[in-house]
Amino acid sequence: MTLTLLSTGRCGAQSEPAAPQGAASCGCENLKRTAAAVDTVEEQIASVHTDTAVKYSKDANERPSEAQEDEEKLQSQMVWISGGEFLMGTDNPGIPADGEGPQRLVHLDSFYMDIQEVTNRQFQSFVTATDYVTEAEKFGDSFVFEGILSETVKSQITQAVAAAPWWLPVKGANWRHPEGPDSNITDKLDHPVLHVSWTDAVAYCSWANKRLPTEAEWEYACRGGLKDRLYPWGNKLNPKGQHHANLWQGDFPIHNSGEDGYITTSPVMSFPANGFGLYDMVGNAWEWTSDWWTVHHTTEQQNNPKGPPSGADKVKKGGSYMCHKSYCYRYRCAARSQNTPDSSASNLGFRCVSQEQR
Repeated sequence: MTLTLLSTGRCGAQSEPAAPQGAASCGCENLKRTAAAVDTVEEQIASVHTDTAVKYSKDANERPSEAQEDEEKLQSQMVWISGGEFLMGTDNPGIPADGEGPQRLVHLDSFYMDIQEVTNRQFQSFVTATDYVTEAEKFGDSFVFEGILSETVKSQITQAVAAAPWWLPVKGANWRHPEGPDSNITDKLDHPVLHVSWTDAVAYCSWANKRLPTEAEWEYACRGGLKDRLYPWGNKLNPKGQHHANLWQGDFPIHNSGEDGYITTSPVMSFPANGFGLYDMVGNAWEWTSDWWTVHHTTEQQNNPKGPPSGADKVKKGGSYMCHKSYCYRYRCAARSQNTPDSSASNLGFRCVSQEQR
């Protein structure tokens, strides 16, 4: 779990590698912090999950009724996802090493899901109510894509991620400063919150009396009622020439042409919803799920699968504004990736689900 960094000298002056044909990844799955030596990851997470569920639940944070009403107004609208059977995964994987297959029959109970990714405005409400401090703020840094950093910030950085040198560990980068310490979210309150670890996401969900979706729930919701299709809207990336998700256009990682209207994140709900009324299920920001990562799946039918009981990484789904077919063809419903639970980055967020309407 140790992150391998390389020395770059002045990062702003380093030459960008050309995008190799068929490369599998933008490298964000390599953004892993060094694990603490005291406990195993599983023990740490079990402890954190229990603590956050209690500490940040609304019951443990009594506030004036007016404040509670304001917070509830800010909460994401949820839609009812009627349970049933669906084919999870694919027998034609875009990235076989990610464990996208085999395709298997899964039955899920009904649940509610946020129609959008959790926004900066919503996360700000949570932090105001609970004084929560994210892991990026505790560590003092987070990973940021080089292309969105100012030259001033880049000139102060001497390391990069060896497997993906466009990812830089930036001091002072966190959800309030998503593009480095000299940035802010003043004009991005309706954009997805970024630089949130899996643990941070669990804390928010607990506070909102919700939870993270399982990978199966997330994929079922992503498909929007369609069977065996690549994307939430079908098999064509841009049907009738229209963009349906915030993705990378151009030559990754050198140039994003912004043909879809955005270079980085977009305000939530900027693109059409899928058949279930859910927005940004692919693109914009990666989304955490509750499952531990594994690439080995049974072909037998499963009911409400929750993934393996333990692991080192958590599953994330959906891809982000950095995804391009040449580098990170993970903006498909069956696609998946992973990060350690304490990882955070400038393209990683989440949304919540619940068994009851919230």
